[in-house]
Amino acid sequence: MVFIYFILAAALTVYAAIKLSTYADVISEKSTMSGMLVGTVLLAGATSLPEVTTSVSAVMINNPDIAIGNMLGSNLFNIFILAMFDLYYRQKRLFNEASRDHLYTASLGLMLTLVTMLALVIRIDFTILGIGIDALLIAGLYAVGIYYIGQRPKETTTEREVEQEVGVSVTDSIPIKRAVIGFIIAALVIMAAGTALSVLGDQIAVVTGLGSSFVGSFLIAASTSLPEAVAVFVALKLGNVNLAFGSILGSNIFNMLIIAMSDVFYRGGSILADVSTSHLVTAIGITILSVLVMYSVLRKDVTSKFRYVLPSVLVVLVYFASSYFIFIG
Repeated sequence: MVFIYFILAAALTVYAAIKLSTYADVISEKSTMSGMLVGTVLLAGATSLPEVTTSVSAVMINNPDIAIGNMLGSNLFNIFILAMFDLYYRQKRLFNEASRDHLYTASLGLMLTLVTMLALVIRIDFTILGIGIDALLIAGLYAVGIYYIGQRPKETTTEREVEQEVGVSVTDSIPIKRAVIGFIIAALVIMAAGTALSVLGDQIAVVTGLGSSFVGSFLIAASTSLPEAVAVFVALKLGNVNLAFGSILGSNIFNMLIIAMSDVFYRGGSILADVSTSHLVTAIGITILSVLVMYSVLRKDVTSKFRYVLPSVLVVLVYFASSYFIFIG
C-alpha cells in the first residue's frame, strides 16, 4: 500500500504544482514583480515547503543526516531538472532566453554551498543561543542576497521570448486577486502532499534497506523536488523562461536557508558539525553544477548546437556520478 499512497501523493503534488506555477505566472505578468523575482522568492519558497517539513521532522527524530541530505540532494536534483528541460527544449536554447540577472541568484547559491562545504570540512561546533555559527552565517548571507536581488528593477524586455515555440499563455483571463488566493491554497496543498511524499519515500527506503545519507540525498530529495520539476515544466509551457529559472535557482538558495533553520531545532550543537562527511560529495557536485549553469546563462553567442548542449550534458553526467559516489560512500 505504501507504493500506492506514494503514487497518489505524487499525483496530488503534480496537480498542485501546475496550479501554483499558473498563478505565479499571472502574478509576474500583472504585478510590478518580474518573472525572475516571483520565481526566485514566491514560487521557489512555495515549492520548497515539503523540504522544510521533511528536514525539521528529521531533526526532531534525531536524524540530521536525512535533514542535510534532503537539502543538498534537492539542490543537486533541481539543477539536474533544469539541464534535462534544456536538453528536451534544446532547439529553443532556453539558457539564451534567460535573463542574466539569474547570475546573481546562482552566485548566491554557489556562495552558500561553499560556506556549507567549509563547515562540513572544518567542523566548527560553536553555537550562539544553541545555533551553529555556520548556520547563522548562511542565514545572514541569504538575507543580504535576497535583499539585493529584490532591489533590482523589473526588466523592460518581455518575459515571454519563447512563448510561441514552447507554449501558449492561458493566464490572461485570471485576475491577480484570484491568482494570489489560488497561489496560497496551492502552496498549502504542496506542503501537505510533498510532506507525505517524503514520509512515504522514507518508508520505502526502510523496506529496501538503503542508508540515511543516500535516502536523504537521492530518494527523498527527488520526491520533495517533484513540485519544482512540475513548476518548471508549466512555466516553460506558459513561455515564462525567467519564472522557470527563478524557481529552480531560488529554490536552491531557499533550501540552504532551511539548513540554517534545521539547526534551530537541532539540540546537539552545530548540525553541520555532526553529519556524515559523505555530504561533501553532494556539496561538491552542487558547486560544479552551479558553475556550469552560470556559464550557460552568461554566454549568449554560441552557434554550435554541440557547444550549446555540452554544459547540460555535463550536468547530467555529474549528477549521476555524484549519486553513485553517495550510494557507495
